[in-house]
Amino acid sequence: MLRLTATIPSELTEPVTQLLADSSAVSTLSVLRGAALRPVGDVVQADVSREGANAIVESLRDLGVHEGGTLQLEPVSTWVSRAGFEADEETPGSSADAVVWAEVAQRSYEESELNWTFLSFMSLATLIAGIAIVLDTQILVIGAMVLGPEFGAIAALGVALVRRRPLLLAVAARALAVGFAVAIAVTCLAALVGRALGWVTLQDITGDRPATAFIYSPDKWSFVVAVLAAAAGVLSLTSARVTGLSGVFISVTTIPAAGNVALGLAFGAWGEVRGSGLQLVVNIIGMALAGWLTLALQRAIWSRVPAPRSHSRLSRHVHAEPPPPRL
Repeated sequence: MLRLTATIPSELTEPVTQLLADSSAVSTLSVLRGAALRPVGDVVQADVSREGANAIVESLRDLGVHEGGTLQLEPVSTWVSRAGFEADEETPGSSADAVVWAEVAQRSYEESELNWTFLSFMSLATLIAGIAIVLDTQILVIGAMVLGPEFGAIAALGVALVRRRPLLLAVAARALAVGFAVAIAVTCLAALVGRALGWVTLQDITGDRPATAFIYSPDKWSFVVAVLAAAAGVLSLTSARVTGLSGVFISVTTIPAAGNVALGLAFGAWGEVRGSGLQLVVNIIGMALAGWLTLALQRAIWSRVPAPRSHSRLSRHVHAEPPPPRL
């Protein structure tokens, strides 16, 4: 269930409330007249089933709610309501499968914003990856993978392609390009300092590294893992079930590859640079393609509205259940 809040001018209150009242996906509806000061007008609140949110948001946009006021959607973590249950049952589809595109688009813009925090996490994750390579330890490699913030921007590429948002595509591509460039430059500088201090040697970079050799040795499995991980990650980001993202972060080799590129540049180990650079490109392309295909498949499936579930076995069981005794 989602809580929808519309802060709108008074002239939009009647059409907005009528639209919400006519929708079977809405279980509760409230109007706070005169409660809004900016814009001057009213506040309309409604509880909406997740699977019915897209149609309602599109209709509200057609009314110009986003132009004259503000439209907010927030998940309701816990709700106890027979009307809410009936709205969820009568709305076609499953709430766990529903993709709320307004939510996905906003999250994509937020996670693709090129700011100090994004660059800091990229640099810190790549620095840890560089240390992991020098020490040849998979534990630190996993830590660097989880710390890296790049997956949100890579997923945003797929959202931009599916939703035809050229601005989002440019924002995400810029964040990835600048983020990796800055992270590699910072790690390369740190490697040069370590080289000058004698903490890091060429043998640490080019010697036998059984635990981290996969970072600079891309193959067909690198692409397959990137595709599968990105598909799982996009499903976690778009559905109501957000589990599994940690596994996605651990599965892809973007940050470790960037760390190895930085070390290779610092020591002139061009074989390491080429191998890790290819690993980085393979992972980004594989994840971007998988994100695009996964979102396109979700949109295609959701466009074919399934049969209503109002007569499902669960519905019959709940409605047949006698009310609890009064105390």
